[in-house]
Amino acid sequence: MRMLTGKWKADILWRLGHGTLRFGELRRAIPGITQHMLTTQLRDLEAHGLVRRTIYPEVPPRVEYELTPSARDLGPVFNEIRIWSDKHAIALSPPI
Repeated sequence: MRMLTGKWKADILWRLGHGTLRFGELRRAIPGITQHMLTTQLRDLEAHGLVRRTIYPEVPPRVEYELTPSARDLGPVFNEIRIWSDKHAIALSPPI
């Protein structure tokens, strides 16, 4: 479970679940994440085999990130968490 914990990892995996993204596209898609934090989280996800990083030998270098098959297998798990969250969001909300 450690490989999935962290403020940004679920958001990164969610965004990459919609397709391959370059670093800048991913950063723009996640408001509030810093370049350093995105780099750190991507490296950790890559080390755990959930994200694949592809470097293209161009000038300037192009780097793309995509989910691995292992990460894609987590899709139903995240969907069930979303369903649970939708169902219980009102009950868990703090009173106004």
